[in-house]
Amino acid sequence: MIVLIDYGVGNISAFLNIYKQLNIPARTAKTESELDGAQKIILPGVGHFDYAMQRFNDSGMRERVNKLVTQDKIPVVGICVGMQMMAGKSDEGELEGLGWIDADVVKFDDAQRSAKMPLPHMGWNDVYPTRPNPLFTGLETDARFYFLHSYYFKCHRPEDSIAEADYGIRFTCSVNKENVYGVQCHPEKSHHFGIQLLKNFAELC
Repeated sequence: MIVLIDYGVGNISAFLNIYKQLNIPARTAKTESELDGAQKIILPGVGHFDYAMQRFNDSGMRERVNKLVTQDKIPVVGICVGMQMMAGKSDEGELEGLGWIDADVVKFDDAQRSAKMPLPHMGWNDVYPTRPNPLFTGLETDARFYFLHSYYFKCHRPEDSIAEADYGIRFTCSVNKENVYGVQCHPEKSHHFGIQLLKNFAELC
């Protein structure tokens, strides 16, 4: 059973609709007890880093989710700000992240971007897997995803980066360390590319 963490931040219904279309069982969890039976976890997120972290902290689910991920090794994927929350900290806020990936979240530097590339980075962009990973099965070439962000994920361990995109600079847009996955893009808004990625996550062993 795939469980979506519903802490008031993210496009929950879009994910549920995709998994219904794929005939893959998925449901939401708004309380700690509703995490029972989770075999895979999706941590969505939109908006400001501190706002999302505070909502998650206040949900009563953080401690249990942390145990499921770090001790029970249940596969988890963070989406957009949900991925950024997996880092240690973010330039966008002051709260500590979850620390599941050794990384920081930093803002696109004005000097790194041309005048024609405003913030936020919004719209469709090519995604380039940098090494084989089951999350990108069938997406090794010509994959395009929808993005909406002004901050990006900076891994301290290059091996944790599994895909990149270009926005003035080449930046990490997907990560994986053991059972922890993250994507900066919005697969729930990325048509058949996103459907394939979410299907791949559901099929992870």
